[in-house]
Formats: sequence, structure tokens, C-alpha cells
Amino acid sequence: MTTLLVGVAASLATVVVALVGLLVARRRRTEPQERLAIAMAQMNRRIDEMARELTGAVERAEEEGRRGRTLGEIGGSIDLDEVLSRTLEAAGAVPGADAALVSMQGPEGKPFVATLGLSTEEAERQAIAGPPDGRRARSISISYRYADGDLANDDGHIHSGVAVPLEGEGGAFGYLTIFSRSPSRSLDERVVDELEELARRAGPAIDNARRFREARQLADLDALTNLHNRRYFHETLAREVARAQRYDRNLALIVFDLDDFKEVNDRVGHLAGDSVLADAAERVRDVVRSADIACRVGGDEFAVILPESELTDADQLYRRIQAAVSARPVAQIGTLHLSAGVAELRTEDDAVSFFQRADEALYRAKNAGKGQVVAAG
Repeated sequence: MTTLLVGVAASLATVVVALVGLLVARRRRTEPQERLAIAMAQMNRRIDEMARELTGAVERAEEEGRRGRTLGEIGGSIDLDEVLSRTLEAAGAVPGADAALVSMQGPEGKPFVATLGLSTEEAERQAIAGPPDGRRARSISISYRYADGDLANDDGHIHSGVAVPLEGEGGAFGYLTIFSRSPSRSLDERVVDELEELARRAGPAIDNARRFREARQLADLDALTNLHNRRYFHETLAREVARAQRYDRNLALIVFDLDDFKEVNDRVGHLAGDSVLADAAERVRDVVRSADIACRVGGDEFAVILPESELTDADQLYRRIQAAVSARPVAQIGTLHLSAGVAELRTEDDAVSFFQRADEALYRAKNAGKGQVVAAG
């Protein structure tokens, strides 16, 4: 029995030794494989990280290249609309910016804004001003807080903004502003630095383009009435006719003059007659729409180009002009009256035939009596 137990114990010991040997041998075989697998996994992770870093670097380089080209192109044009468009595009690419705004004073001190990512109503409400003591601020930070109920249905509230001054030849003339609609993202110092760099490039370009437009507008204005002059009228009419024909748009035209104006000159003299023309032109400016183009064609003859308009729109505008001009009697003259011809663009019209049809309608109106309007055709 003892011998048997010793034999069994010896056999068990042999088996245990064999199993241990097998385990050790397997472990020795698997350890290099595991180390290799771990090393491969680490290498794959590093390759993925390097690929992401490389992709990010390429994207940043491409963005920087686009930004550099945009900055270089800003000063390459004298057209104000183009310069503003490029400036706003570059401002909208600043990290964190969801909208951009250029605000400045337009002709006659009227506010002028150009926007990207803002509605007209939103843009008109953004009044950016410097410190109350008149000093120039490097930048202006803007923060908006809303009631909890307003944020429950947040449809893109503006939460913050940064404005930097735009400077030209005569000093600061406006502001370049970006806005964020994110409640959690802040427009930090790096954003301010980037926006300042953009403003340094854009300011002189915008100022030059603005001055050029103002000078061009002065050249296009009639000195007596401050309406557009004859040259501008014919250039604009040709452009609007071509646009309407190309895109199948409506276009209307009013040609009118003051009834018996020769008698006015004979009675009060040409100097006083000029005053009457200037007063009548001012009343015309008060009633035309912002899209309408009012011009002095020559002498006491005027015209208004009405884009996107039909014959009925021209007739209604004539009646508003007539009411405005005759509303207040002129000293030594009495009540003024207008005769007008109105026309709507036809498919076969060019700028010359379109004007001639309205002008011929004006002469028929004058033959019909004072304060008359006749439609061409």
C-alpha cells in the first residue's frame, strides 16, 4: 500500500512537473507574441495620432493660406461692395465667429452697415460706439444675457461679440465686429489679436473704396437738385434694361416735367426758377422708394427708374410725386403741377426705345392739359 501510494505520488509529481513545464513553455512562447501585439497596437495608435496631427496641420495651413489670400485681396479692389464682402468673409472665418458686421458713417452722416450672418433687423440694432469720454478703445467686448425662458427655445441668440476700430486716412471711421451664438464659447485674446490684424489690413482699403464711391456719387449728381444727372440716368437705364431682359424682370419708367415752367422763369427770373426746381426735386426725393432711381434729365425734365415694377407701380408713384409737389404753393408761383409719361419694359425694347416711349407719352400728357399722366403704348 505504501509502495502503491509512493508510486501514485510519484506519478502525480511527474504529471505536475510536466504540466508546469508545459505552462512555462507556453508562457515563454506567448510572451513575445503578446509583447509584439502590444507594440503593434501602440504603433498603430501613434500612427493614428500622427495622421490626425498631420491632417490638422494641413487643414490649418490651408485655412491660413485662404486667409492670407483673402487679406491680400482686400486691398486689391476699389469697389466698396467687393472690399466689404472680402472683409466680412475673413471676419467670419475667425475662430468662434458666427456673424460679422462692418458699421460706419455713410454720406451725409447716415449710418451704414454691411453684414454676414445677420438679418437686416439684427444688423440695424447693433449700435457699436466707443468709450463715453471719446477715447479710442483697442477693442470692445460685448456680452448678452437672456432670461431663462428666452433660452428655453434658443433659436440662435447672439451671446457675445468683439468690436475693433477701423482706421483710415482721417483716423477711426467705423468698427469691425464679430458675434458668437454659442453660450459656452468665449471670444478670447487670440480672437482679438486676429481681428485687429484684419482691421489693420481692411481699414485703409475700406476707407479708400468709401472715398472713391463718395467722389463718384458726387460726379453722378446734378449740382442744382442733388438728383442723379443725365449721364448717370442713361448709363443706369441701359444697365437696368439689360438686367431685366436677361433675368425676365419687370422694369418701369416715369418721365415728367413741371407744367408751364417757362412762364415761371419769365415771371420770377431764372435764379428763382432754379430755386423752384430744387424745391420740387426735394419733394420728389421724399416720396420715391429706396430702390427707385430719381434723376434730372435736363431743364425741368425728370425721370424715375423703377426696378422690379410694373405700369401700375409707376402710375402710383407719379400720383405720390404729384401730391407732394402740389402740396405747398410756391411763393409768387402758386401750386405746381406735373405732367408725366409712364412706360413698362417690353421684350423688344432697348434703353433708347424704352426712354423714347415714355418721353413721347409725356408729350401726349402735356397736350392733354396740366397734371396729366399718359401710359406709353
